[in-house]
Amino acid sequence: MRGEARSYAAARKERAADIDRWLKDLFRTASDGDHVSLVAVGSLGRGELAPGSDLDLVLLHNGRADVARVADRIWYPVWDSAVNLDHSVRTVEEAVSVARQDLKAVLGLIQARHVAGDPELTKKAREAVLAEWRADSRRRLGELREATDKRAQASGELAFLLEPDLKDGRGGLRDVQAMQAVAAAWVASAPGPRAREAYELILDVRHALHIVTARGTDRLVLQEQDAVAGLLGLLDAEALMRRLAEAGRTISHAIDGTWRTVDRLLSGPAPRGRRPLADGVVEHGGEVVLARGVDPRKDPVLVLRAAAAAADSGLPLAPATVSVLAAQSPPMPVPWPEEARDCLVSILGAGRAAVPVWEELDQAGILVKLLPDWERVRHRPQRNPIHRFTVDRHLIEAAANAASHTRDVSRPDLLLIGALLHDVGKGWPGDHSATGEVVVRDIATRIGLPPQDVETLATVVRHHLLLPETATRRDLDDPVTIEKVAATVGSREVLDLLAALAVADGHATGPAAWNGWKAGLVADLVRRVRSVLAGAPPPKPPTLSAEQAALARHGGGAVRVNGGAVTVVAPDRVGLLWSAAGVLSAHRLIVRSASSASAGSTAVIEFSVIPEYGSPPDPATLESDLRLVLAGRLDIEQRLARRTRSMRPPRVPVAPPRVTLVDDASATATVVEVRAHDRPGLLWRIGRAFGECGLDVRAARVETLGAEAVDVFYVVDRAGRPLSDAAQRAQVRDQVLAALR
Repeated sequence: MRGEARSYAAARKERAADIDRWLKDLFRTASDGDHVSLVAVGSLGRGELAPGSDLDLVLLHNGRADVARVADRIWYPVWDSAVNLDHSVRTVEEAVSVARQDLKAVLGLIQARHVAGDPELTKKAREAVLAEWRADSRRRLGELREATDKRAQASGELAFLLEPDLKDGRGGLRDVQAMQAVAAAWVASAPGPRAREAYELILDVRHALHIVTARGTDRLVLQEQDAVAGLLGLLDAEALMRRLAEAGRTISHAIDGTWRTVDRLLSGPAPRGRRPLADGVVEHGGEVVLARGVDPRKDPVLVLRAAAAAADSGLPLAPATVSVLAAQSPPMPVPWPEEARDCLVSILGAGRAAVPVWEELDQAGILVKLLPDWERVRHRPQRNPIHRFTVDRHLIEAAANAASHTRDVSRPDLLLIGALLHDVGKGWPGDHSATGEVVVRDIATRIGLPPQDVETLATVVRHHLLLPETATRRDLDDPVTIEKVAATVGSREVLDLLAALAVADGHATGPAAWNGWKAGLVADLVRRVRSVLAGAPPPKPPTLSAEQAALARHGGGAVRVNGGAVTVVAPDRVGLLWSAAGVLSAHRLIVRSASSASAGSTAVIEFSVIPEYGSPPDPATLESDLRLVLAGRLDIEQRLARRTRSMRPPRVPVAPPRVTLVDDASATATVVEVRAHDRPGLLWRIGRAFGECGLDVRAARVETLGAEAVDVFYVVDRAGRPLSDAAQRAQVRDQVLAALR
């Protein structure tokens, strides 16, 4: 890629040079150059002109009377060439005045480049702007920081976004330009070589993106990523996004260091003296540094001891200290000494304070020396809308979250290490839970855990998805569900570790992966499994509540809406559940789960729903439409078809649907798992396919992960029995697949 990248860098410089020559020719025909100069700012001023970049130009003059005529002779040919132009005409005094008030203007002018005309005029304006920028640095840098933070909040982090903004995202191009502005104020150093290399990579990606799209866009959307990767000589979009993640995190780390320097220098001298934090580690000037006389070459645990001290105290590791530790620390003995393992647990147990410390160790290359397997997940993108972070960042976020649950388990150390390593298998092909079990055995042995703890940790990693997947995809009232989970976890200790990890993992993944509904289901599952592990029999299926029984006596048909719970009561009939689901979908309600019970000839169906947006619909309208559907007087299929037509189709190709009949998941029904791209009325279409096969849906668990639906149905035949005939099972699979196409 670097050969290709070098050609892009050369292309940017060549294009800037061509534009310069063109502008010089325009300037010569427009002016004699007396008391006027043409200045390039922005990407042209920096010599970084990508194919779709705008031209940012300032025409400086010294009170020249015909400056408007000069400007028109330059601007009009540029406009006629269809190049986007951002332009202004200023005297030197006006330029300085505008820069004094306008952050964008001052950032452009402190990096302004002379193109044509009077060079002294350009020099005078640039030096005046720089002098004021430096003199007023305390106020202006505060303004710059506020703008940088707002931009990052609006655009998100380049390293972790599915479709990042290369310019405005945190860790993007503008952050390096902000660091250059801080350096111009003589407050902090200019971006170092690693940040500059990361910047050049992002420029190359942006350059390729402009070629692919034939326009000046800064957002790298999904459908362009493979093409951009190809232009840059990379294997595929995943390789591209991994390189981008590394570049974005390098720049984010660099700008964080820049702002710490700004804070330290502008807030006045730090208190003198050194406060001991740990053996060989002290606090000095608000940072964690090595004590005087300490030789890192003689103490392999010192690097983790310093990191633990930083996390425990909430202080940053001094950059110079990190550099010394990275360069001089000897290899950690294998297996690790007990002190090293204790330090690792201390870092993770610090919670949120562990994240920046871990990032510091990662940026310095220390983590992969301590844990070589970390390299396989480092900067690895997840390319899934439900995930907020790369794999490695997700792991440290999960560990930080797990620190809040250490009081809930008997082995807090295994919870923290398990959270850190639960997705380590994503660095290898295959099911990440299965490969993770293999990898974590090696890592756990490497860090010196005893064999019994290695086995516990391996079990936790292998089954870290057991509780959330079971809770959302199986009927918790079915005794087989609870018995299988209890047999898998085997002990209260493992169950508690998995329960705490499920919460930590869910929160680290994102709001689409964890919410109150899922948390309640997982807690209910844990309660039931805990009871079985204690020797109690599996709980019996619940009977109707008093309110449900009262509704059942109503008999004819009723709907009750209580927050996210919708109760539907109607005469029992095949297809009632999916007919009701169609009504809910038509009213823009997303079904999360559904279960049914009978009271004589009346069925009571409980739905858990959330509105797609806004407030829930009026219960009376729901009830009216339900009655119409049951009476055959409302064409719900037509209404859902209209909704589907009004929605935008997916922007990228989606995987084909998959239908699986899960064996041994229930003794009283056949469990059918459906995975498909989500769309309005999906549950209704699947249920109708079951009805065409002569089946009834006893219960359903519905989960939407980003744009993907994972729906599980407990179905029985007309006699109320699970499916045993192979031909009938194949027919069900084919019929449901046909309904999804």
